[in-house]
Amino acid sequence: MIRRTLLVAFLAMGACTSSPSNPPLGRPNVHRPLTAPPVAATTAASSALPHVFVIVMENRSDAQAMQMPYLSALAARYAVATNYSAVSHPSLPNYLALTSGSTFGITDDGYHRLPAGGIGGQLTERGISWRAYMEGMTQGCLEDTDGYAVKHNPFAYYGGGCPSNVVPLTSATLDADLAGSTPNFVWITPDLCHDGHDCSSGVADAYLAGQVPKILASAAWQKDGLLLIVWDEDDGNSDNRVALLVIAPKLKEHQTAQPHDHYSLLATVEDRLGVQRLGQARGASPLTELLG
Repeated sequence: MIRRTLLVAFLAMGACTSSPSNPPLGRPNVHRPLTAPPVAATTAASSALPHVFVIVMENRSDAQAMQMPYLSALAARYAVATNYSAVSHPSLPNYLALTSGSTFGITDDGYHRLPAGGIGGQLTERGISWRAYMEGMTQGCLEDTDGYAVKHNPFAYYGGGCPSNVVPLTSATLDADLAGSTPNFVWITPDLCHDGHDCSSGVADAYLAGQVPKILASAAWQKDGLLLIVWDEDDGNSDNRVALLVIAPKLKEHQTAQPHDHYSLLATVEDRLGVQRLGQARGASPLTELLG
């Protein structure tokens, strides 16, 4: 009887202390995405923090971007980094740098299952509201479409799937959130035409001219907002310097020639939202001189 009791206790202890094996690298199970709390829920942490908006455009040098009429008009009114660089080629490593402070040594646009985390994981853990809006995403975040590319959605890589904070960019999502309860962190990935990847600078500029005024008209931006418009990389024919615009309600037109990069942008966002800096953002110089 004593031996039987000890055996049962031993087996129960083993069941409690066992842990699942680490999943292999590779394409995750599309039908089992990560989950997260309601994305725009207001918490004590969220209500005390400002709002940060990030729009990521594609494949233009800083000189090329500044030839876009609407963008040039914004630059003449707000703040511009004139010595800002992407950190790599092609697209994916730059998107990862912007959201985790690391490229993870990746030098391609293929799918790589990465450890859970990134800025989205940070914000969820702290109860800070956030959403990533992906234009053209219709078949789930791990399926490319004519307008949506997984490589332009960094949140699809952390943990091998997207949390519920990653949503299609439609008038029913972003426009509604701007008019109502706006998340503290808003990430916007336009589709492959609107971001300039597959279409002209004129099309990309027109997209910004339609989207940016909605953000600037929102109560969230007007109260304490910060909008950052950045390019992931240049066209591959220069030194990978790209444009970065910093747009906030009380900013006046000014520029900085201080060197900055995608890690600087992440450091700035994390500092503003009150979370610890990740990866190479820890040692990066934030965009302090552009914010005041």
